[in-house]
Amino acid sequence: MTAAAETEFPLKDWVPETRTLLVGDREVEPAGETWDVYNPATEQVIATVGGASLDQVDEAVTAAREAFPAWSALSGEERSRYIHRFADVLEKAADRLLPSIVNEVGTPVSLAEYLQVKMAVDEHLRWAAEAAKTDRTIHLGEYDKPVPTMSDVVYEPVGVVAAITGYNYPLNLAIFKFGAALAAGCTVVLLPSPRTPLTTLFLGDLIREAGLPPGVMNVVIGGADVGKRLSSHPGVDRVSFTGSDGVGAKIMEQAAANLAGVTLELGGKSPNIVLPGVDVQKIAVEMHLRWSRNGGQGCAALARLLVHEAVYDEFLEAGASAFDQMVVGDPWDRATNIGPMIRPDHQARVQGYIDGSIAEGGKKLLEVAKPLPERGWFVNPVLLGNLPHDARAVQEEIFGPVAVILPFKDTEEAIRLANDTAYGLAANVWCDDPVEARRVAERIRAGTVWINGGGAMRPDAPFGGYGKSGVGRELGEWGMREYLEVKHIQWRI
Repeated sequence: MTAAAETEFPLKDWVPETRTLLVGDREVEPAGETWDVYNPATEQVIATVGGASLDQVDEAVTAAREAFPAWSALSGEERSRYIHRFADVLEKAADRLLPSIVNEVGTPVSLAEYLQVKMAVDEHLRWAAEAAKTDRTIHLGEYDKPVPTMSDVVYEPVGVVAAITGYNYPLNLAIFKFGAALAAGCTVVLLPSPRTPLTTLFLGDLIREAGLPPGVMNVVIGGADVGKRLSSHPGVDRVSFTGSDGVGAKIMEQAAANLAGVTLELGGKSPNIVLPGVDVQKIAVEMHLRWSRNGGQGCAALARLLVHEAVYDEFLEAGASAFDQMVVGDPWDRATNIGPMIRPDHQARVQGYIDGSIAEGGKKLLEVAKPLPERGWFVNPVLLGNLPHDARAVQEEIFGPVAVILPFKDTEEAIRLANDTAYGLAANVWCDDPVEARRVAERIRAGTVWINGGGAMRPDAPFGGYGKSGVGRELGEWGMREYLEVKHIQWRI
């Protein structure tokens, strides 16, 4: 740790001390299994936590059910005030949320300040608070068969939501779910990844500090047994999950026992298309620095590069300097932009894709070749080439700092390759012609398509994907409606 980091981040070693669950208005000592939580950049144990027992999961669901009638009966304005107050508390706690996330996830602080904390609270939770005020009633007007009637369509909260988050963005992913759910009038049981539970346990303290009514938000932690109990619980009306497509399929099956609705934000193998005529000197470095962000541990990482054969060699040359700019190491050093993998098994999995690709005839076209830190579960970023499109590294989500590149002959082939995966979460199209760029974007089967790099993750735009990338959408009005039931009311006139 540099002296500058010590001075700039006096709480850099801070780790939440909360170990209790939040059930209703009670801090509950966990009665389930215990496990260690690690700092992936140092390999050190930073906490030992206890998970909920199955009975405690039941108690959390019961608390949410009991809180639902009163919470759902509040006006949108009242719920908005509660959510804004919660955002106020989170903003004041930013100096602790930041080290909590950096130390348990390993995201470099230079990225975490905005991507992990500020964006989540200032933009997405505040947007949800305002969305709570919206009257979504639709007046259908008169209908005269067989007798004159009038109709309204109203939206009502679905009930109790199980919000289950992935490890890579513990605060963001939670807010994407509970922000919309609370705004809609639902109550929530929040379950984080067991790999990164500390930030969510700390949220339990902040929920109480914000004065949310008891039972409106409950926090439990645990492993697969707790997740199964929650997603299959007859008291849960909707399950929202972010994670792998394999686990998402299991959750969908578990929720189906009660015909509970699901929102699944799963994996991706997102294409980044460079069409002919684009000045690759201007975009190559940006493209590489984007897919490697957060160590490549992002579901929408644009790590499948499809580059027109006419600019392929120039693109490789133009992007080489990006790997000189990639600094792998201490997340608290502002110079670092590539953090560790979350656990040694994941580090081995990512490295396995690299080694397997080389064994199959692939090549490392660009890479960071500096020695890795002595401690920490790091992987050096690499760009793989010379692989067929059906290779594992091309088709499967790696979730690490590994990208693949393939040339294409014409735009039709680029579109075909872009759509030739089981996923459809995101894509990007680089093109100098806005009309052609829009035409290509509309033919790509992905939930989000950026043109020429796009922009930030808008809180008012939907996020989700086709195929194995998930079911339903998060964020924006589309995300709100995941937590609302539609009711038709008709009366004679």
